[in-house]
Amino acid sequence: MLSFGTGVRIFVGIEPVDMRGSFDALAGCVRRLGLDPTNGHLYLFFNRRRRLCKMLFFDGSGFCLFSKRLERGTFELPSVPEGEDRVVVDSALLSSLLSGIELGAKRRSWYRGKNAA
Repeated sequence: MLSFGTGVRIFVGIEPVDMRGSFDALAGCVRRLGLDPTNGHLYLFFNRRRRLCKMLFFDGSGFCLFSKRLERGTFELPSVPEGEDRVVVDSALLSSLLSGIELGAKRRSWYRGKNAA
């Protein structure tokens, strides 16, 4: 489980990114979004097939890079307003994204057995 300070915002880039790049390439992607990669926020990017993601974070002394590849399935993108190139998510949604949880899943009502009153 990843945990960050309360002032850390999490930005998800919507457009696919070439995942062959590393720190500098992803920092360039952040700048193309009109943001500063050294401001201490998290930036999450996906490849075209959405089986690979990379997250860039600046901790004050240097860049940190987190990468995850799914063996099955794809990462699901959060809903995005029309014309936007990024979306801000909270830490719970980030955890769901990285776990591969289906974001559009409906909650089921609590199951009660036959003997429940």
